[in-house]
Amino acid sequence: MWNYSIDFNLIYVALQYYCEEDINQTFEILIEFEQWKFRDNNEQKYKTNINTFLERRCCNHNINLFCKFLSEKNKAVNAIKWSTTITANDGLPFVEKSKNHS
Repeated sequence: MWNYSIDFNLIYVALQYYCEEDINQTFEILIEFEQWKFRDNNEQKYKTNINTFLERRCCNHNINLFCKFLSEKNKAVNAIKWSTTITANDGLPFVEKSKNHS
């Protein structure tokens, strides 16, 4: 489904923070998230609010979009606050491989 291109930070956040380390629930929520992204232009709608996230130093767009998804799923979740907390306070363990410029 993801062609091995899913962001490891997204898996980490879903597993650690949302699904309380339940791998089956994590798998289900990530599938639901992937379907949600393309439904009703949700990914494009996020792009209109991207600066709100970037102002809070939330630079991982996959995490931001996932937080937006969760906020629509559960009105008690504030996407920007949750993304900020995850990004700033807890940090994200995985970074993109550095690219060799030969």
